[in-house]
Amino acid sequence: MLRILIFGATSAIAEATARRLASPQATFFLVGRNPQRLAAISDDLRVRTGNPVHQQSADLDALAQHPRLIDKALAALGGLDLVLIAHGTLPDQQVCEQDVARSMAAIHTNALSAISLSSLIANHFETVGHGTLVVIGSVAGDRGRQSNYVYGAAKGMLAIFLQGLRNRLTAAGCQVITIKPGFVDTPMTTDFPKGALWAQPDDIAQGIVKAIRKKSDVVYLPCFWYAIMGLVRAIPERIFKRMPL
Repeated sequence: MLRILIFGATSAIAEATARRLASPQATFFLVGRNPQRLAAISDDLRVRTGNPVHQQSADLDALAQHPRLIDKALAALGGLDLVLIAHGTLPDQQVCEQDVARSMAAIHTNALSAISLSSLIANHFETVGHGTLVVIGSVAGDRGRQSNYVYGAAKGMLAIFLQGLRNRLTAAGCQVITIKPGFVDTPMTTDFPKGALWAQPDDIAQGIVKAIRKKSDVVYLPCFWYAIMGLVRAIPERIFKRMPL
């Protein structure tokens, strides 16, 4: 059996990924904030897999709860093979600029909470000598832009942490995959105008499953973001700082 733990399971990308991973050989433990939405997703996966689906409602900003959540998943599934960390928020940059507390809250959710979970999962995987950790970051973490640098700073911190974790765990036979989506049409981005660069959650989910199977390291989704962000990173700072991005 493939024993799968998903944090932020009620997010659009996590739900789509779970559906793509669902099979008679898969068992799930889902963690999310909304108990009603969590129950609906669990019911859907139960039908798709024919296996029990475990669920736990939790606020992942509460770092002290993380060890208990992981222990509960380990007990329910009898071990872990694959962990997806998919929770996050998209803060209002202008609000964060005027309210330091909101900036710190955004960094706590999008970086520190994911780092806490990744650390605990890494320690477990290193002990048992196998496991795949998949964490959803963002292309926003590749370079600070005035329109979203609080969110970008959090995702940049997370990317560097995962890079070090990957370096540490490779010798133990464990995989750490950083997923960097671009613009995705989800409830979190409902108010944003959409264009040609926007992807659907299932497009991202398809890329995540492919990355797991290929044992990738860092994946930009859709793949054209690899080229776009390469160009963005290449712009000299003396020019970039004057660009209204």
